[in-house]
Amino acid sequence: MKEKIDLNADIGESFGTYKLGEDENIVSFISSANIATGFHAGDPNWMKITIDLSLSNNVKIGAHPSYPDLHGFGRRNMDLNSLEIENIIKYQVGSMIGFTGLKNLQHVKPHGALYNKAVNDPMVANSIINAIKSISSEIIHVVLAGSLWENLADESNVKYAREAYADREIMSDGSLCPRNIEGSVITDKNLIAKRSLDIVLNKKVQSFEGDYVNVDADTICLHGDTKGAVQIANVVFNNLKKNDIDIVPMCEIL
Repeated sequence: MKEKIDLNADIGESFGTYKLGEDENIVSFISSANIATGFHAGDPNWMKITIDLSLSNNVKIGAHPSYPDLHGFGRRNMDLNSLEIENIIKYQVGSMIGFTGLKNLQHVKPHGALYNKAVNDPMVANSIINAIKSISSEIIHVVLAGSLWENLADESNVKYAREAYADREIMSDGSLCPRNIEGSVITDKNLIAKRSLDIVLNKKVQSFEGDYVNVDADTICLHGDTKGAVQIANVVFNNLKKNDIDIVPMCEIL
C-alpha cells in the first residue's frame, strides 16, 4: 500500500496593500491551505482572493485563527480564559464559513502562539476543540503530532489530523523549537526534503538536540513566509513523488 501525506501551508497573510508570500505559486505544491482570518494577518478581501486561488488549484481550505494580535503577527502569548478562546475561534472560523460555506471548510489549524499554547495547555486545547466541535463535527482539527493536544482531541472523539514540521526544528519532547532560538527555522531545501521523507517513511525526525523523535503524522506544514518557500515546497513535493508517496488532502487520509 502506497504511503500518503498531506502538505499544508499558511497562506492568505497579506493585508490591505501589503502583500506577503507567494501564494499563487506555492498552491501548486500543497494539498491543504491554512488561510489567515484577520486576527494576525489577512483581511476580508485577501481571504476571498486566497479562497478562490485555493479552490482553482484543487487545494482544500482550512481556517487559520489566532490570538487578536495583528501587531505581533499572532506570535505573542495572551492571557485569555476559556470562553474568550472559544469566542475568538468561533468568530474567525465563522468568517471563513461566510466565504466558503461549511461544506468547503476542510479543517481548522490555529496559528502561532495560540497553536503553541494548545500543545501543552489543556485549557487552551480543550477550548479550541470545543469551539470547533460546536460549529461542526465534520471539521478536521489540526493538532501537533504526539502532543497533549492530540490526546485531548482523541478523547473528545473529533476528527483530527496529526501535524509535523519539516521546516522547523523540534525539541526532544516533540514541541516546536522557539523562534527566538537561532536556527529554529530551517531554510535548506534539501534538508527539509530529507526531513519530510523521514517523517513519512520512518515516522521519525531528528530533534534540535540531535536525537530522533518518533512522529506519526497525517500532514506536514511548509511555512509560506519562509525565505524561498516556493522553491522549498517544489523540492519537497517532487522528492515525495519520486519516492512513490501520494500527496493528498488530509480528508482523504483520515
